[in-house]
Amino acid sequence: MNYMLIGCGRISTNHIKAALNNSFNIVAVCDLIQENMEKVLSENEIVSDKDVKMYTDYKKMLSENQAELVSIATESGNHAEIALYCINMGIHVIIEKPMAMSLYDADQIIKLSEEKNVKVCVSHQNRFNIAVQKMRKALEAGRFGRLSHGSVHVRWNRNEDYYTQAKWRGTWAQDGGALMNQCIHGIDLLRWTFGDEIEEVYGQTRQQFHHYLEAEDVGVAVVKFKNGVVATIEGTTNVYPQNLEETLYIFGENGTVKLGGKSTNNIDIWDFADEKVSDQANKGLEEATSNVYGNGHTSLFADMEDAIINDRKPYVDATAGRNALELVLAIYKSQKERKAVKLPLDNFASIDMAGEFSCGGLL
Repeated sequence: MNYMLIGCGRISTNHIKAALNNSFNIVAVCDLIQENMEKVLSENEIVSDKDVKMYTDYKKMLSENQAELVSIATESGNHAEIALYCINMGIHVIIEKPMAMSLYDADQIIKLSEEKNVKVCVSHQNRFNIAVQKMRKALEAGRFGRLSHGSVHVRWNRNEDYYTQAKWRGTWAQDGGALMNQCIHGIDLLRWTFGDEIEEVYGQTRQQFHHYLEAEDVGVAVVKFKNGVVATIEGTTNVYPQNLEETLYIFGENGTVKLGGKSTNNIDIWDFADEKVSDQANKGLEEATSNVYGNGHTSLFADMEDAIINDRKPYVDATAGRNALELVLAIYKSQKERKAVKLPLDNFASIDMAGEFSCGGLL
């Protein structure tokens, strides 16, 4: 499968490795900064301009080359515009999270992709973690019984050096804060696990330490699902001195599971009333990862290829990406309005939070 990448920043090496692991033919890459392209290609032992072409204009790249699949890993604020352009050209897309910065743009992506019969996958790759997949199978088999409640905690560190590397980080127009950028993977898992349908969200966000940003560095929320489950969210980039954990708890009448590690890549607790011999292998399971992004990109790319070939929805489709985005934006809206908000949300955008916190003006 011919493949191209738009955006060669921090996450791009995971996309290139996933493409290589799936034996994709990498045709070209695009970034506004030449050094970014050269770095990601050299890190993966690809000879630039010989094996892979480099462009600073994605429209030029798309017009001069043929590819079935493009992944978009630019700053978040440009995801929707680029995705819509690719979809209009009939090219299938993998969009890094978040898929867009507004519900309007997310809905436009879904609508156009359906009209053009183009596959859209959103890169919530943690759904493919071994620990997450084992939990999901137990959930779908009904082993938890009636669900009671759950929680997700994303307790990470991002210091000033991280934000000064790219001026778009921490801005409402291009990035959002800790919940939208770092914590949306855990938020996706929480919503996916407890049934997607949400009745009400109450959230509080703060900017405690990162006063040079526009957006939040900590957020907490209570989520009421339509099936009666209640859940909590805690997300932050304020943990000293380094990333601590991303954990997901599921509590049911017949089972308790805690997924842990730096990115829900371990099984810390695995207890079920109908204990099976196979459960012993799950207790204490640890999936080794080289970074907090985990290993899921390779499986996500493989699933996308299969979805294209067999004309089916990707495992993490555009609606899944919209669901995660909607929950983050619901927390933002709750903070802005100082009250609980009902779902489904009317259109709301990250930029609607402009001015919520004072900004020291570093960016």
